[in-house]
Amino acid sequence: MASLLGTLQTGVAVAIATTFDDNIYLTGFFSEVNRRFRPLHVVVGELVGFSVLMAISLLCFALATQVPGEVTGWLGAVPILMGVRNLVSLWQARDSSDSEERDYRQRFAAYHGFRSRRVGLLEVLRDRKTYSVSAVTISNGGNNLAIYIPLFTSSTLGQLALIVPICYLAVLTWLFLSYRLTRLPGIAVVLSRYANHVFPFVLMWLGFRILNDSGALALLGKAA
Repeated sequence: MASLLGTLQTGVAVAIATTFDDNIYLTGFFSEVNRRFRPLHVVVGELVGFSVLMAISLLCFALATQVPGEVTGWLGAVPILMGVRNLVSLWQARDSSDSEERDYRQRFAAYHGFRSRRVGLLEVLRDRKTYSVSAVTISNGGNNLAIYIPLFTSSTLGQLALIVPICYLAVLTWLFLSYRLTRLPGIAVVLSRYANHVFPFVLMWLGFRILNDSGALALLGKAA
């Protein structure tokens, strides 16, 4: 039970940490919806792009099954370093918060609305506009891979069976919220701005969790 709860906590933390910033560009895409570019284009494009990132991470998991967990566990240092880097960036940019807020407001201010038009899934899959969303998701996925790969390579298949669906659930949640935020740009500004102060600590917690669960820290203790 304790192991299940720990995996659930890790899954929720990694899902939020790796998908939260998606709401920034998703809100931008939803604000550009018109008769030719529908919400379904955004939804399908995001899921396709995210699935590519997930497939790469799972491939690394498959390859890492031949490597001792204590070795792959050291990849947990990557999220820690990312968290430290983000904290340093926040400290250096603390005087520019006002200009950042203006940038956020300008980005979310242009909600154009759209007239009703239904499109089929097959039509969306054939439309290149769908894959422009996927391309943004993949290009924005460097942080996802930097966290998923060390986490997945230090996890068991049973743990991944819980973590992966949680990540997809987080993506679906942000798709829904981002669609709604196109009509509430002020809330999008608050979320995007202040979450940056929380997630460096989430990243570092994930990194330490990976190091501990993989046995890498215990190995270091023995060596000391």
